[in-house]
Amino acid sequence: MASTSQASSGARTAHPDHLGHVIFIAAAAAMGGFLFGYDSSVINGAVEAIRDRYDVGSAVLAQVIAIALIGCAIGAATAGRIADRIGRIRCMQIAAILFTVSAVGSALPFALWDLAMWRVIGGFAIGMASVIGPAYIAEVSPPAYRGRLGSFQQAAIVIGIAVSQLVNWGLLNAAGGDQRGELMGLEAWQVMLGVMVIPAVLYGLLSFAIPESPRFLISVGKHERAKEILQEVEGKDVDFDARVAEIEHAMHREEKSSFKDLLGGSFFFKPIVWIGIGLSVFQQFVGINVAFYYSSTLWQSVGVDPTQSFFYSFTTSIINIVGTVIAMIFVDRIGRKPLALIGSVGMVIGLALEAWAFSFDLVDGKLPETQGWVALIAAHLFVLFFALSWGVVVWVFLGEMFPNRLRAAALGVAASAQWIANWAITASFPSLAEWNLSGTYVIYTIFAALSIPFVLKFVKETKGKALEEMG
Repeated sequence: MASTSQASSGARTAHPDHLGHVIFIAAAAAMGGFLFGYDSSVINGAVEAIRDRYDVGSAVLAQVIAIALIGCAIGAATAGRIADRIGRIRCMQIAAILFTVSAVGSALPFALWDLAMWRVIGGFAIGMASVIGPAYIAEVSPPAYRGRLGSFQQAAIVIGIAVSQLVNWGLLNAAGGDQRGELMGLEAWQVMLGVMVIPAVLYGLLSFAIPESPRFLISVGKHERAKEILQEVEGKDVDFDARVAEIEHAMHREEKSSFKDLLGGSFFFKPIVWIGIGLSVFQQFVGINVAFYYSSTLWQSVGVDPTQSFFYSFTTSIINIVGTVIAMIFVDRIGRKPLALIGSVGMVIGLALEAWAFSFDLVDGKLPETQGWVALIAAHLFVLFFALSWGVVVWVFLGEMFPNRLRAAALGVAASAQWIANWAITASFPSLAEWNLSGTYVIYTIFAALSIPFVLKFVKETKGKALEEMG
């Protein structure tokens, strides 16, 4: 029998016999990421219609939009344990069912309270998908292809955002430009929320076409089935007994970090944990999710007609895809820290220009022409610089920066901070925008500017370092 190191080396260099099959498996799992993006941003098309139909103020409306994030936090916190108990595939199937139920319920609400409930259920599915997709892809990917296949999840999220905005725009046009216009016997906004049934069902069906994770199978003693799947994804030129032994050894060696391990230092947590929390909070406090949850409302508030505002939401999401691709190309070439700093500078410029444009009084219900164009270009610039930097880099940092003994628990705390910060921005925007739209963007600009000294002083480059070197 070959040694575990030999097996590992063989696995890293082997070209899978069925690389197309491996790509299909990763793409199927990444459908969870697509739904993550789709469900997160589809509400953008319904915000003003919900406000009008249920005659609610900004504060109540914001809670209905933001409440899904509570479900996200719960789903993300519990998905790992569920997946370890019943398997990755079963976990995906539960998420697919929750996405489907949420889509149907959100499309056919009796009242505002049950719409909020369906949003929480959808949020739970998003949280599950945000954890189980990357974990499963990492576990089934051949080591030589893991990085590229792992990027499927982030790519699927931004594609999901773009598709949701394109679908919303198409449905709004079909309804004559009225978010409450009749469409298929329902109001247009209801159809927008209900269309998610299609990718949710597809996700469920695809989960039956892909194999269980070899790592999970080994953890429950199904070694022979694990070997079969390893052969499917890693090719035949590998000693599979040695690969199984290697995986078992790695599982035994892993340290189960706990919340208690994170405590220490002068301010409750160890400094490295605070840096992770800081990265997560800055990522959200620049206001990025305003662009994906409220952009249609934002543009309509400065006089853009609904159809055009939906189109701008779509073009913004296309820019988001472009930026994400740029980040994926350069994150390993120029490093995480330089990319974060480039992104911060670009975001400051974009947000400051938006704040300037929104400071002008409306003329006949619209921004003056020059300010209108500046606001539109600056919004796209902001999303581009966020996507090519903080949108990707923060997740790379969080996966690499913590010492092995802290990684799992610290990542959990940092991810929770991200959901909480996301909720804070999402819940506060409608009321802040009513108070002073320009002032709101000044706040986001300040956070973008503060991220620059934060990165310079506290964040260490992780490019090219082994995970074992973090400490």
